[in-house]
Formats: sequence, C-alpha cells, structure tokens
Amino acid sequence: MRGHDPVLCDEVMTALRPHPGGTYVDGTVGAAGHAKRVLELSSPDGRLLGIDLDKESLELAEQVLSIYSGRVGLYPASFSRLGEIAQQHGFAPADGVLLDLGLSSMQLASAERGFSFQLDGPLDMRFDRGSDVTAADLVNTWRADELADILYRFGEERQSRRIARAIVEARPLQTTIELAELVARTIGRRGRIHPATRTFQALRIAVNDELKELELGLAQAVSILAPGGRLAVIAFHSLEDRIVKRYFQQRSRASEVQDGPLLHLVTRHPIQPTWAEQQRNPRSRSAKLRVAERGV
Repeated sequence: MRGHDPVLCDEVMTALRPHPGGTYVDGTVGAAGHAKRVLELSSPDGRLLGIDLDKESLELAEQVLSIYSGRVGLYPASFSRLGEIAQQHGFAPADGVLLDLGLSSMQLASAERGFSFQLDGPLDMRFDRGSDVTAADLVNTWRADELADILYRFGEERQSRRIARAIVEARPLQTTIELAELVARTIGRRGRIHPATRTFQALRIAVNDELKELELGLAQAVSILAPGGRLAVIAFHSLEDRIVKRYFQQRSRASEVQDGPLLHLVTRHPIQPTWAEQQRNPRSRSAKLRVAERGV
C-alpha cells in the first residue's frame, strides 16, 4: 500500500527538514506514510496537522499515527481550507507543508470508490463521499459537448469528442468496467496505457474540482509558512505540475509591495523518483516533486 511506501519519501524529508520542536502540515495525509516519517524525524516534540477530505483515509492515518497521539491533529477537510484549519488549531506558523496530490493505493484498490477502471464498481470517484455529484451524474446527464470539454481539458484526451458521443449514445452507464470497455471499443488500445486512463482522470478531476482546489491550497499553504518554512508538492500529471510550477515562479518574483519575493525556489526542476523506487513502486513513475521556501 502506498501509505506504507510513500512516494519520494527521502526527498520530501530532505526538503522539509523535520526537526524537534517543528510544526508541520500534511494537507493530504492519506495513509500517513509521509506524516509518520515527519513525526519520527521531529521527535520528541515536533507536531503535525494531518488533513484529508477522504474520511476513510483519515481513519487509517489515525491508526498509523496513534503512537504520536499527543503530537498530531487530524481533521476531515480539503487542503483548500488548510490555512484556516491550521490557524484555528494552533499549527501556524508552520515550518513545513506537504501536498501529495496522488490517489492512494487504498482508494484505487476499493472497487466501490469507482476510481479504478480495472475494478468493477459504481461510477463514483468522490474523495468526499458526502458530496452530491458523482462521475455517474456527469456521464449520464451532461451534454456531449460538455463531456468532450472536460475530457480534453482535464484528461488531455485527443479523442474527447468521439468518446463523449459514444458515452451519450450508450447511456445509462453505471459501472467503471462499462465505461472503461466503452472507451476501449471507441478509440482502441494505444501502447501500454489503458485507453480509459485519461477519461477516468478527467472525470475524477471534474467531480472533485481538483485544479481549483489546488490553486486555493497552494495559496493557503504559503499563507501559514513561517519565514524559511518550506512547501513541498508532489504532482502526478502535467496539469497539476504546471499549476504548481507557475505558482512557484510567480511568487518567486520580486513585488513592489514587498521587500522581496514571497517564495524562493528550492528546486529549479522537479525531483523525480530514482530508478530503484520506480521498480519498487511503479505508481511513483509519474511523480514530480517541487519545493519552495517562504521568503518575506
């Protein structure tokens, strides 16, 4: 499980520099793999706030971090509210913030969550299972042009119009396998990547409004960093990575209203997993880590 083998863990620890007495925020705590390491390295009195929109992930994190109970706070929320929650619960200013934007192995392995095109389950894809809109709602009610737009924008799917037309003609679609097989029949197989990969990515991003959440979360994270505090972000596809790269670059420029830039780039280019990590954990292959440090 990815919670026990967190992506780029050594590199993240090098970036965040956990130390005794430090305060840290993991905005996507998941199965708590990174969080556990931060707490180990910041013993005996470093503190960590763990946030996750997925309540099932938080339950697992609570078990994993139970031995650090006096040093940990766990809260169910989106990282787009990270700053507000950190301020309310005494975790600001922070010495380090982590956003790991990937799906957890637990989420992918649960057929009923609907994230995987390899497991038969409902077309759900919600991080917060209390939210109203599911992937089935989009697939079965949106117009073909609306579906094509999100497949192209959020999945970078060049066959978006063909797929959208096929979806509308095949309605109703209720399960992940139904949708995956429809996409495969419509555009065929192209190399090793499953033909439904981009479609599932696009629907998941749309259901959870992930790109807007990321833009809000980056600003929230920087707002609570102490001077010299660091923000580390792991992205798993180009849309996320471009948003992170652009935000870091924009905030690393000098401003007329500040004495200096808000951020300093720690990584000019993204850090990617070593060959050894990619062999050990194939899901790490697309990961890119970017790090920035709070200036003024």
